[in-house]
Amino acid sequence: REWTMKTSIVFLLCISVFPGFSQGRVVGEDETGFAECNVFFPGQVPPEGFTEPFHVKICQQYNKEPRFATLYSTKDKIPLYSAFKYTKPAQNEEESWLVEPQIDDPENDLHEMVHEADVIGTVANLGANQALTSDYVGSGYERGLLNPSLLNEEDFQMATYTLTNAVPLSPSLSKSWHRDIGKVVEQALVPHCSKKDHLYLLAGAIPSSVRVKSKVSVPETLWLAACCDAPEGWSLGLVKKMNDENSLADLTVGELEKQLPAGVHLFKGSCGEDNQSQEKTEAILQAVSQIRSGERVETNDNQEAKDSGLVRKVAGIIATPFIKLLELLIYVFVELVKFVFYFLWLVIKRVGGAVLDGVYSLWNGVVSYLKAISMVLISIPYDVGRVIVNIFLGFLEIVQDVASLTYRILRIPVGFVLHLAAFPYHSICAIPSVLKDMATGIGGTFSLVIDATAALLHGFYYLAGHIVKRFVPKVSSDD
Repeated sequence: REWTMKTSIVFLLCISVFPGFSQGRVVGEDETGFAECNVFFPGQVPPEGFTEPFHVKICQQYNKEPRFATLYSTKDKIPLYSAFKYTKPAQNEEESWLVEPQIDDPENDLHEMVHEADVIGTVANLGANQALTSDYVGSGYERGLLNPSLLNEEDFQMATYTLTNAVPLSPSLSKSWHRDIGKVVEQALVPHCSKKDHLYLLAGAIPSSVRVKSKVSVPETLWLAACCDAPEGWSLGLVKKMNDENSLADLTVGELEKQLPAGVHLFKGSCGEDNQSQEKTEAILQAVSQIRSGERVETNDNQEAKDSGLVRKVAGIIATPFIKLLELLIYVFVELVKFVFYFLWLVIKRVGGAVLDGVYSLWNGVVSYLKAISMVLISIPYDVGRVIVNIFLGFLEIVQDVASLTYRILRIPVGFVLHLAAFPYHSICAIPSVLKDMATGIGGTFSLVIDATAALLHGFYYLAGHIVKRFVPKVSSDD
């Protein structure tokens, strides 16, 4: 933590020393629209209808000045649109890719866009809600800018090279998109807007289900909406399909809104779409048609643009191999620095962990020793009292045993003498009772013999009478 804090302090000091650092601020929910970046919308009213909780508003800044506004999708890891104004493009482009720390870690103290390599290990969950350079490496896709750097002057270009302004595009599609948009804006739109600073541009992408490395959504459609907020205002929409890099369809802003999520309105009052001049609209569409067919649109700056375009093209052809080699060397250097920092962090973590484990173990040993001594000292009075109580209880048991034994010894002769003294009484007093019982028994025996003899004689008498009545005939009184 101390190392991370020191790194953050050094990083913030570096930012204060180099004032040309690009800044971007995530707009809070309590702020209206895009805060100071509302100036990039007609009437300072941002598009309506983008209300998902994963939509993040970013005011992209450079040198503490707002440069353009971006609505970023943390779900798809790409911007849904970038709002900007046309400025005189610079001749040289310098790529220096940045990330927005507050998208991944709203609680951190970095309120500006920073180089990705500078915040490795200092921003929590870096890459959880936004794309990183590693998501594009080896994927076959380039970081295509929604707000093209070629439409911005040198002071603005640095701010466009942020991953919150980039979508995955194939190299050929990225080239054709930036070429077509540059020509349409410079040759068809700017010449027909009375004041260049009243030309508002929205460049957007419609996400698809195709993902780069299962993370960053590849757009299915790229679109551009233009609004000339002037007395003779007009608006225009352009669409390019991902499956056809040569396609470039023009349509009204209302028709473009139908291809976006339901309820989306890009410009306040449709930027005078219902009242715009038919002649100016036809002139703009004719210029777009010429660009689409590969023809050159005639403007006052035709020759100058042609010369600058030729010089830029030749310089681009010559410089491309060196730029690619430089990109490779920079990437290798960044990865090497990341590896070194990670290795040092790992070593510090292991050594610090071992030291902390040793200190923790020593502390636990000291605490256990003091606890054991305290328990022994506390238990001494308790053990002494318990011994004394046990001695007293033992003495009482001895006294009880002696008394019980004495009682049992004395109990034997006393009982014998009492039983012996009571024997004559019980013997002599039992003689009358015995004689009485004998007399009763003898009398009962004689009475039983007499009763048996009487019963026997009565039985014989009854039997004899019955026989006589049975066999001797009855004799009348006359006989």
